[in-house]
Amino acid sequence: MQTIVKQTPLNAWHRRQGANMADFGGYDMPLWYSSVKDEHLAVLTGAGIFDTSHMAAVSVYGAGAADLLQACFTNNLEACVGPARKPLSPGRCVYGAFLDENGCSVDDAIVFLLAAGHYMVVVNAGMGATVADHLRRHQGGRDVVIDDLTDRLGKMDVQGPAAAKVLAPLLADPAAVLRNMPYFSFKGDWDAASPRADAVRLADGTPILLSRTGYTGEFGFEIFLAPDRLQPLWDHLLTTGQAFGVRACGLAARDSLRAGAMLPLSHQDIGHWPFINHPWPFALPFNADQTGFTKDFIGRQALENLTDVSFTHAFVGSDLRKVTAGADSRVIDADGRTIGHVLTCVTDMGIGMHDGAIVSVASPDRPAGFKAKGLCCGFVRVDRKLNPGQHVDIADARRKLAVTIVTDIRPHRTARKPMKAMI
Repeated sequence: MQTIVKQTPLNAWHRRQGANMADFGGYDMPLWYSSVKDEHLAVLTGAGIFDTSHMAAVSVYGAGAADLLQACFTNNLEACVGPARKPLSPGRCVYGAFLDENGCSVDDAIVFLLAAGHYMVVVNAGMGATVADHLRRHQGGRDVVIDDLTDRLGKMDVQGPAAAKVLAPLLADPAAVLRNMPYFSFKGDWDAASPRADAVRLADGTPILLSRTGYTGEFGFEIFLAPDRLQPLWDHLLTTGQAFGVRACGLAARDSLRAGAMLPLSHQDIGHWPFINHPWPFALPFNADQTGFTKDFIGRQALENLTDVSFTHAFVGSDLRKVTAGADSRVIDADGRTIGHVLTCVTDMGIGMHDGAIVSVASPDRPAGFKAKGLCCGFVRVDRKLNPGQHVDIADARRKLAVTIVTDIRPHRTARKPMKAMI
């Protein structure tokens, strides 16, 4: 049977621009337009816009919605916001994952609390039905309505230090919208039939849900709106962003940016193995000393009783060369033993080495005349715990590269900068 590849509302625009297209998650998506490097650097120094309408969402609402998500989602919705670990409140969102009974990832997600008892769960491309079915299987007698919103809402991202400046002219009341908007908060609603007290509208009256989130590690927004309103907003952002060097960006730049920002790709960096011993412990409800969990959730028992232990670590290389990630790759220790394989290997083209340290083109302390040549980076999964600074080799059929285990990759990322510093 021939697989039907879906299209986002911006597909015709991508093809008119001559984008290099490929099937991603069942959607015909742009990988790049003319230069992955230029698109990557635009997000670090100005702004880039991304078509992300291939992402899926699930609406979860009703008297038992909070209880169902607490049982199915890894993060603790009663203790997940900010350093004080406050409860999730309307207008805030949180990252985590849905696990099966073996503690393996079904998918990672961001849970948005729209109002008391009403959540929007944003998941990966093609995963709306899977996550909705997972929730229904564990619904029990709870009073919950679970609605797969796949292909019923449009989504695009504006990412980079100039994102607010690019977006502000298109908002009906930019000063009010952008005020008091910390990282992982949102305002408004994409559904015109659901007016909210914090309604956000574009200057042309289009309602949007505006979220201070993204998948690049840089300051920016994710914008949810009706699919038929996506093209006008896309066109207007390209126009208003000209002065700030805004570029349309494809999935290749999104991949290199997210890896340099230490963000995982679902079903690649997290998948059918226990969701633990990785660089994203904030997605789990650990107690203060990380000796246990603060709540029960599906998969908890499996994580607490592991017999086959593996570890996921970030790495960075000394130059821009890469190896092909996957089951055929190898991670090799100092004694020449294969101890695992490479999950992700990309080149972050906005960074380079100077005096033994990673420097970004956006680093305020970068040396005069610094030009990033790019460094390979990504994640490995190995059968033992490695220490920061430890050297291993990664290899495929073509080459072997020396890399260093690290706890962070691209410095001076802007995602968490206060809004007042970015507008």
